Amino acid sequence: MGTKGGWQEFGSLSQPASLERPDSAPLPKVQQRVRVQRTRAGKGGKLVTAITGLEAGEAELKALLKQLKAAAGTGGTLKAGGIELQGDQVSVALAALQQAGYRPKQAGG
Repeated sequence: MGTKGGWQEFGSLSQPASLERPDSAPLPKVQQRVRVQRTRAGKGGKLVTAITGLEAGEAELKALLKQLKAAAGTGGTLKAGGIELQGDQVSVALAALQQAGYRPKQAGG
């Protein structure tokens, strides 16, 4: 008895291979959606500047973090693929990211 090749309404739920972006080639810096926002969520009331949307390797993110901390004169860390800087450093982060070749946008208020 052969296998049924029945009809599927939605086909495969994953994208076809031709539409998937390979993981080994991240977007160029100019095409990445980098967002910079200030937040207090989950920080015990402390204000931090969160930078999200960066698609880069671990080493590249660490180098960028080092540049941002030096430009802002404050501490920071890598969290879940994003960068967090201590305090309200939105304008400094926007300028430093533009200098590094990204096109950042301020998110939130």
